[in-house]
Amino acid sequence: MRIIIVGAGEVGFHIAHRLTAENKNVVVIDKNPEVLERVGERLDVETVLGSGSSPRVLETARVKNAQTFLAVTDSDEINLIACTFSNILAPNMTRIARIRNQEYTDYKNILASDLHIDIVINPEEEIIGSIERLMSTPGAAEVSEFSDINITLAGIWIRNTCPLAGMNLADLKQAVEIERFIVAAIVRDEKLFIPSGRHKVKPKGMVYFVCAHQDLQAVLKAFGASTGTQHKVLIIGGGNIGFKLAQNLERKKGLQIKIMDKERARCNFLAQNLNRSIVLQGDGSDQRLLREENVGDMDVVVSVTGDEENNVLCSLLAQSMGAKLTVTRINKFAYLPLMQAVGLEHIVSPRLSAANSILRHVRKGTVISSISIKEDAEAMEVVAREGSPLVGRSRTWIFPPVLLFCVLSAVSRSSFLQGRV
Repeated sequence: MRIIIVGAGEVGFHIAHRLTAENKNVVVIDKNPEVLERVGERLDVETVLGSGSSPRVLETARVKNAQTFLAVTDSDEINLIACTFSNILAPNMTRIARIRNQEYTDYKNILASDLHIDIVINPEEEIIGSIERLMSTPGAAEVSEFSDINITLAGIWIRNTCPLAGMNLADLKQAVEIERFIVAAIVRDEKLFIPSGRHKVKPKGMVYFVCAHQDLQAVLKAFGASTGTQHKVLIIGGGNIGFKLAQNLERKKGLQIKIMDKERARCNFLAQNLNRSIVLQGDGSDQRLLREENVGDMDVVVSVTGDEENNVLCSLLAQSMGAKLTVTRINKFAYLPLMQAVGLEHIVSPRLSAANSILRHVRKGTVISSISIKEDAEAMEVVAREGSPLVGRSRTWIFPPVLLFCVLSAVSRSSFLQGRV
């Protein structure tokens, strides 16, 4: 499969890295020669210097020979123009665009019918969904859901107080007392591996498990995680993400919402457009202000300003003052591995969310959806077609590194972990 990626920023690089690991034929287009040189040195891809919105550049990249076209620059307008010309030059391929402006995403139907953009990915919508999932399951560090089969993949940090610490994975099911439950992956010392029944649950590592959505709270409780309900929420940062998150939370009963921003004009906008939220003008890194607002009584503090260093500081302050759960927005991929070391466990990234969402739509054939686990593995939902050697096999090791979660039946949906470790 030949895939053209317009934009060699962090999102484009991450997608290209993942696709080249699957032996896809990837072409990366960018107008920044230094960025493009870095991509060419680190990845086995073709590179084309120029703007992805230029039809001549697209022809140089042999767009007519591609099956998939990804427009993922930081400019919505360039992404839209790139998709427009790619449709003129190669109308039969799949187009996916990263679009952040709500004024554009509100017209998805027109983008699909007139510009033939098959899928529009809005990073802000993706990250808001991630935050809401974390808020609904406060004991989990990561929560992802498959398409429509009621199966959840969750990650949880193992603490010294975990009642299951030291137990072999083979004995976990009996201890958890949930039939449809399996450990999918373990991250320890920043390394991911697909475990066997002989491995143990050890503190200071993260365990990823798969279960039915209705069993998630019971599994988290078995691991000793807090599963209490949440009522008081503080959002630090009144930009697009903070504003839309507050709007979504206002639709839920029983929540007391406060939203804070430094800019007076933005606070006026928030006060005029939010119904039940209390709007505060101030700096979320001001310890005195946080104390005045009783941040220690907050069930959730979400730091989503545009400054990731400020988000880290806000979350650390809120956490030290007694907030039960902090969620931190981080943009740079390089910062993500450092967050747990400084004590922040619930991290959301618009760029990573956008990249993972795009990757879910790139694959063809029997793959219905996929969920990334760090950068080393994926959980995939696939169709087991009649005649497949996996049909009828029980939940066991089929071939390294693939692990099935359930018995496969012909032309049925199932999930498995495909790890590259």
